[in-house]
Amino acid sequence: MQNVKGTYDYLGPEQALRKSIQSTLEELFELYDFDGMDTTILNELELLTSKYAGGDEIIKEMYQLSDQGERSLALRYDLTIPFAKVIALHPGLEFPYKRYEIGKVFRDGPVKRGRLREFLQCDVDVVGIGGPEAEAELMQLAVEAFRKLDIPIVLKWNNRRFLGEVLESLGIPAEETLSVMLTLDKIAKIGAAGVQNELAGKGVNPQVSEAVLALIGMENPTFEQITASCGIQHKPGALEVVALQQLLQATLLEQTCRFDPFLSRGLSFYTGTVYEIFDASGVHPSSLGGGGRYDNIIGQLVGREDMAYPTVGLSFGMEPIMELLRNRSGSMSAADTSSSTVVVIPIGGDTIPAVLKAAVKLRECGIRTRTDMSGRKLRKSLASIAAKGIRYALLIGESEAELGQVRLKDMKEKTEFAVTIDEAAAIISRETRGEA
Repeated sequence: MQNVKGTYDYLGPEQALRKSIQSTLEELFELYDFDGMDTTILNELELLTSKYAGGDEIIKEMYQLSDQGERSLALRYDLTIPFAKVIALHPGLEFPYKRYEIGKVFRDGPVKRGRLREFLQCDVDVVGIGGPEAEAELMQLAVEAFRKLDIPIVLKWNNRRFLGEVLESLGIPAEETLSVMLTLDKIAKIGAAGVQNELAGKGVNPQVSEAVLALIGMENPTFEQITASCGIQHKPGALEVVALQQLLQATLLEQTCRFDPFLSRGLSFYTGTVYEIFDASGVHPSSLGGGGRYDNIIGQLVGREDMAYPTVGLSFGMEPIMELLRNRSGSMSAADTSSSTVVVIPIGGDTIPAVLKAAVKLRECGIRTRTDMSGRKLRKSLASIAAKGIRYALLIGESEAELGQVRLKDMKEKTEFAVTIDEAAAIISRETRGEA
């Protein structure tokens, strides 16, 4: 037996770390007043392959299937389109509407470091805010999330409408704008020569191509330099960039959130601001998350292409985050992700009922408790507890059971004394909370 390529089972310390990351993100999402949502994994193929759902590359990587009724279905490849479907199906929702979702998605694409075929996405989206304050708040959230995860980041951002205005000023035809944007998005991977080759392959006029190459050849061009050289200072996209820049300056996010005039992201549905998150140390080259504004998808889903539902989203990549943390720590020992707070151990005789009752009492107090029914020697059980970084062990022998007591062993302080189970629960709770 073996797993399907690009899929993994998670258990032990690795699963504990995954759950810890998820909990950190969920707590932050709720702190920012996002409501949880759970969308369908199985969707109609027509929905996921529609013209506004992501392009030919997504369709190529989609897992397609049919049911016994011969309906054409597919597994979701992201959380955005299923979310847009929910909004379209519930016209009575009050806007602005903020949601978060953590769930598995599936893509039949190439498998490489940090990129799987079955993987977890963590998304937040806001519907109903057309101004840059929506983007600014999501950028705030991203910066705080990675600070809590102790990962230094740089968030690169741009505006697709602004980039379209730049390309239009250089002579790129409107019908080629999106295609050229996607080429520019690959500058870091293919270099200027690769961009030149792709533009030639797209049939871009040589003079126009030279103008594009001259622009990307500028050394770290600023927004002001580009708008001045292209004469687009007062275009709508350029004004959107200015508005967001002002918010980032006012919220002290400008150093972490850096403007990148050629960023466009791969999906075709983005309409305005786009952003992508990277490891600031450069150790992990792949994106750790990204997102942007997509104002047209929901309106198209409800058959009202003339009606905009201003929407902005942000997605965290669980797999690349896990990959980065795994490599940074070198290994994930059980001590790094310790699970139980206390282990209750029976010591000979008929003490199992007392152990089970003691465990119930501890759990009622919110203490994560394990019972050790292995029957191995006490020395080995205690060695295992110490190796896993668990601080407390409760030992219950026949005499303790008769007296209604337990022996509380503190592995850190190397102490042991007899107490009632209520006293043990109070001590463990107090120490766990860090109280004196």
